[in-house]
Amino acid sequence: MSLSFEELDFRPTPMGVLTLRRRRRPMSDVDIYEIKLGDEFLMSSQYTTAEIELARLGLAALDRADLDVVVGGLGLGYTAGAVLENAGVRSLIVVDALAEVIEWHQQGLLPLGRQLTGDPRCRLAQGDFFAMSHSSAGFDADAPGRRFDAVLVDIDHSPRKWLHPRHAALYQPAGLAALADHLNPGGVFALWSNDPPDEAFQRVLAGVFAISDTHVVTFDNWRGDHDASNTVYVGVKADMSGRMATPDAGPAFD
Repeated sequence: MSLSFEELDFRPTPMGVLTLRRRRRPMSDVDIYEIKLGDEFLMSSQYTTAEIELARLGLAALDRADLDVVVGGLGLGYTAGAVLENAGVRSLIVVDALAEVIEWHQQGLLPLGRQLTGDPRCRLAQGDFFAMSHSSAGFDADAPGRRFDAVLVDIDHSPRKWLHPRHAALYQPAGLAALADHLNPGGVFALWSNDPPDEAFQRVLAGVFAISDTHVVTFDNWRGDHDASNTVYVGVKADMSGRMATPDAGPAFD
């Protein structure tokens, strides 16, 4: 039986103090894993429904097999784990800016660590997802310019609430168009958000991608009421016969 509360690791980083901790949910045998940066909660295993649905909804928009996928943001690994549950996935690169989080998975300190690091399809890569998205080299350091069937992103709190101001460019037309350049024709971009659907961002998404959709994912809150929700945005790039994304597609997102 685990302790009711335990700090598993503590790392000073240029962004602040990064802490991994585990606590026992009251009156249960469930352990909750949490990662904090300073006083801010970055992620918790208490609520993972929308992170899993990010993978499922994104991959459901594809009608092909042998999928090559990128996940932006490793976190506790629930989106990556859901990607690997799809038998049609051939390869997965998970990009995270924090080497410490990758190490925690590699060391088995997190519940999904062994599953992710033990799957030969999966590679954990330390790097700046946003810089990679804007670069022609893209997300695979071993194959610059490589394209993917899906890019699934769970890093910022929402298109308006960023972990760093330089992330904001991704959510503008030019930023999404640059990301779309890393997708195969008919490929999918999907984004997790903690906020309700944002009409301005929906217009930007529709201006860049041939097909776009917004999903509200509901789940139980800490009281057990089924009234908590997150948002998953999905954009599908045109195939070879349709229009392609261009940097000036769609309105600016303010």
